Amino acid sequence: MQAVGSDKTPPEQIACWQRLSGTVTTSGHLEPADFDALAALGVRHAINLAMGDHPQILPDAAERFAALGIGYTHIPVPFAAPEDTHFAAFVEAVETAPRPLHVHCIMNWRVSAMFYRWHRDVLGMNEGEARAIMNRQWEPETNDYPGAAAWARFIAAGD
Repeated sequence: MQAVGSDKTPPEQIACWQRLSGTVTTSGHLEPADFDALAALGVRHAINLAMGDHPQILPDAAERFAALGIGYTHIPVPFAAPEDTHFAAFVEAVETAPRPLHVHCIMNWRVSAMFYRWHRDVLGMNEGEARAIMNRQWEPETNDYPGAAAWARFIAAGD
């Protein structure tokens, strides 16, 4: 399995960038130049968890990725209402997507919470390690942003 540009400098210009492994990276919203940066890293597939009508989402993301030969999956997850059905779709997409894989949303909050549950519930990672990875982006239980409480409930599910 090809690593995601592990020998290259991380694209610091990408909002809320995080490398989870040699084949999986995550971030917040993408700007036009970020598509080329992801392609340069060798990304073969991207998953977007943001709502399609969010003002920071580029409406032509699928076309931009396709032009670079990168596959694309969109799983719109309402920020104030994540559900287990969203998690099931996320798990299926992550487990079947070609690698290297990049997963993004707006602030990397949806993504980090989904990966927290995936690490803990699917891979069997211990809770502390899974939480430390998520906490690099945010802590839903202590965040006062509107909708954060829904994510605190979401990550508690499956315990």
